[in-house]
Amino acid sequence: MIRLGSLAGYPFEGPRVLGGWTPPAIAAVFAILYRADPDGKPYDYAVLDVDHADNLAEARLPFGHARARCWERRAGNKWNLHICTYEVPGGLRSHREQIVRELISVYRPGCAPEQFDQVWEDEWIGSYRAPTAGPLTTTRDPSGSTERRPEPDES
Repeated sequence: MIRLGSLAGYPFEGPRVLGGWTPPAIAAVFAILYRADPDGKPYDYAVLDVDHADNLAEARLPFGHARARCWERRAGNKWNLHICTYEVPGGLRSHREQIVRELISVYRPGCAPEQFDQVWEDEWIGSYRAPTAGPLTTTRDPSGSTERRPEPDES
């Protein structure tokens, strides 16, 4: 098992060598990985692509997939490619698509056709000011008095 994603991540099965893998007939998210330094860091993988399928057995994996040439080119050869899969418990296609977008925004894989950013723009929710959004310290007297109290180091 390998965890991919932000925070605790998603528990993916694998990684397995892509060349010897037979895709099961399940709906899942999959990530294509490779080892950049298999001798020096044999347990470190880089993410090349992330996608999902309604049925992995029909997704033309391992090497009939539309982006397989990109995977091979970036990994150096097809035997350096690995795959891991995540069958989303109770998940729909929309859940898998959301996970794919999240993983692409985290890893920015070079073979993914689209890239997504992890940003939040002010215009999406607007900006606002609230008295509770200020600093945590204040010189205001909790009793409601407006008289300024000296700070402890001002004596």
